[in-house]
Amino acid sequence: MVQQSGGVFTLSNANGVEVCAIPRGASITSIKTPDRDGRRADIVLGFNDPEDYEGEHPYVGAVVGRYANRIANGRFTLDGTSHVLATNDGPHHLHGGIRGFDKVRWEAASPAGRDSVTFTRLSHDGEEGYPGNLRVAVTYTLTGGNELIVQYSAETDRPTPVNLTQHTYFNLAGTGDVLDHVLEIDAARFTPVDDAGAPTGALDPVEETPFDFRRPTPIGARLGTAHPQLQARRGYDHNWVLEGADAGLRHVARVHDPISGRTLDLATEEPGLQFYSGNLLDGTIAGKNGRPYERHSGFCLETQHFPDSPNQFHFPSTILRPSQAYRTRTVFTFGALSRAGSR
Repeated sequence: MVQQSGGVFTLSNANGVEVCAIPRGASITSIKTPDRDGRRADIVLGFNDPEDYEGEHPYVGAVVGRYANRIANGRFTLDGTSHVLATNDGPHHLHGGIRGFDKVRWEAASPAGRDSVTFTRLSHDGEEGYPGNLRVAVTYTLTGGNELIVQYSAETDRPTPVNLTQHTYFNLAGTGDVLDHVLEIDAARFTPVDDAGAPTGALDPVEETPFDFRRPTPIGARLGTAHPQLQARRGYDHNWVLEGADAGLRHVARVHDPISGRTLDLATEEPGLQFYSGNLLDGTIAGKNGRPYERHSGFCLETQHFPDSPNQFHFPSTILRPSQAYRTRTVFTFGALSRAGSR
């Protein structure tokens, strides 16, 4: 069911799972799930008051675009024409620029009888330097199977790059840090970055590196490793190359918290996954109940196309043309392990 009060849309099911979202940035503000003993907790970072999302913050809960992640030096060439984008991450364009999708109010609608809410907006030609008028929609649906389905769609009147993602910070314990959360990512390669965070263009193997999460590994187990990629980003802030993108929706990652037993499974149609370990959270942001969000207070799993694809022609294309429709799904499934380790 869906309820709306004070501009907050609340999706809930009979299993005690509840998801709240607001028009500002099409942001997810709360996800409450039960632990192995049935105790509910809010497992995402955010703020108590919806108005607090109007201020400056690191994309907490928001949909980011027109292009998630970085475009190197804020430039790309499309069909022979050079485009200059707003730069907001040193020399680079990050998450749609200075006033990206996270910083605007979307239109919201929740059709009667449906367990979903849809946010829409029109991104005008020239916004943050992008060509074309882009109509975008994001739908959140909560199922009786504890699945949060995120459906993205877009159409354009001129060729333009499009790469949308959801930037929610998770903490399955509901408090503390996430260093003991156990992560699995089904990927044998990742895209290394330069010191400013832009991809080098390489597709490096994860084998025998701190980036190998093909077996369950605590997030903090290898953060102190003297690996140049970890040192460059002060932790994990990298794109993993997911296999089987042509196969459509498939399971790609899993996280569980050993203390509460809560689990998060991730499926997507996207070719990439940005895992961010909350490296730049520094305690200056006061979140829910006044809690300062310190380093590694939350993690992000951002399904996406690869960063800087408009300039890396061997990466999967992110160019949307007027004759095409952008459609992609990501599914977050919430659960809990018993003390014996099963669901």
